[in-house]
Amino acid sequence: MRFVSIVAALALIEYLVILLMTGRARATHNVQAPATTGHPVFDRWYRVQQNTVEQLVVFLPALFLFANYVSPRWAGWIGLLFVIGRIVYARSYVADPGSRGTGFVIGFAANAVLVLGAFLGALF
Repeated sequence: MRFVSIVAALALIEYLVILLMTGRARATHNVQAPATTGHPVFDRWYRVQQNTVEQLVVFLPALFLFANYVSPRWAGWIGLLFVIGRIVYARSYVADPGSRGTGFVIGFAANAVLVLGAFLGALF
């Protein structure tokens, strides 16, 4: 379970970095709070932040459920794939929102495997 916990912590650290990058974009492009739109670069970081928190709501419980009912080792590796997918997603989205698909699919697929695996593991 240590590997699973490390991966969960990495995902949370990744989210904190995204929060910092969003705040930095807000300051750099002078987007005053509470505005959630403004400069296109800020808008992209804000969408990355929002999408990441939406995915984390599924990822974290699925990661631990999969580890408990299927395999901690596989949960960790699939979870690491999710973290990598989020990196690809963030970099792609900020550079060109139209290119975000690959990163999104990697993260979504990892989440889907974790959720379905946890469900089937608990069921059987």
